[in-house]
Amino acid sequence: MSKYPFPKADLHLHLDGSFHIARLYALAVERGVELPGGSEEGYRAYLNKHADAESVNEYLEMFEGPTQVLQDHDSLAQITEDLIVHLEEKGVRYAEIRFAPQIHTRNGMTQSEAVQAVLDGRKSGLEKTKNIDVNIITCMMSFGPETVNWDQNMETVEVCREYFSDEGVVALDLAGAEGFVPLSNFGPLFAKAREYGLNIICHAGDSQDWETVRDAIDFGVTRVGHGHHIYENPELVRLAAKKGIALEICPTSNIQCKTRETYARHPAKNLLQMGIPVTINTDNMVMARVSLDDEYDHCLNEMGFTWNDLIQMNINSVNASFAKQEIKDKLIAELKTYFK
Repeated sequence: MSKYPFPKADLHLHLDGSFHIARLYALAVERGVELPGGSEEGYRAYLNKHADAESVNEYLEMFEGPTQVLQDHDSLAQITEDLIVHLEEKGVRYAEIRFAPQIHTRNGMTQSEAVQAVLDGRKSGLEKTKNIDVNIITCMMSFGPETVNWDQNMETVEVCREYFSDEGVVALDLAGAEGFVPLSNFGPLFAKAREYGLNIICHAGDSQDWETVRDAIDFGVTRVGHGHHIYENPELVRLAAKKGIALEICPTSNIQCKTRETYARHPAKNLLQMGIPVTINTDNMVMARVSLDDEYDHCLNEMGFTWNDLIQMNINSVNASFAKQEIKDKLIAELKTYFK
């Protein structure tokens, strides 16, 4: 039995950073895409070498390989199915997998077709599993100034609206490179999403400072991707705690991207004590070479968390999720039985 037998939830999980390596490499060979390393083992070595990046933006360079491969329906559907099966094997009971449909349109797929492909993979993945629920988050992207891909991001808003439901596509996010322009420049995109009644979340406060978290809160988000630099502004921490803004903390990703120096100096435990609904997530399971169990090991051994904190943070994840209420109620009731 796993040393963490309780129901696990992962809210911050990127599809193109959490693929099955052997599957992706096989898909690359079929499509004539040359991945770094020259072989499956060489590609594994490449990912291992480059996981410890000098910055978030350097880290993002590793995603070019998967992006080249995942440009058709079957590859996207297969990678999604594989991930869901793998998550269940790791004891994950609920996950929200996010991806950016606009980066899968190089070979002619539309954003809508890319979303349908992932939803088809979700369907087949859930048919192959018995004890996991999964929903999808569509991401807008920051590649630099907001003007670079404004139309594509607005299309992502429209596609999210097209597929938005309580079972399938459940939220809109903004991910990608940070720091080229103020985050507030993306505000009109989130305003349109609010007009449509979409759930919205946003990457903020990771490689950039706490001011981006304030921007995200002003957008109307209920969760912030990463967000740990909010700790440098106690007033903003109090505001976020009052509003119940959950933080999607990804410890290993933060260390690898140099947005925090060490696990021991990560402020996640303090943020939890200050009333923030902290959640623990993997971000990119393959890119970061990490599972939730690995993250929990770091939480207990280096970050000052207790067993009961792990249970509470999973309850936080379930409460902050966009799952159906009956799923939330079931998972929370089960999690409470694991308090010591």
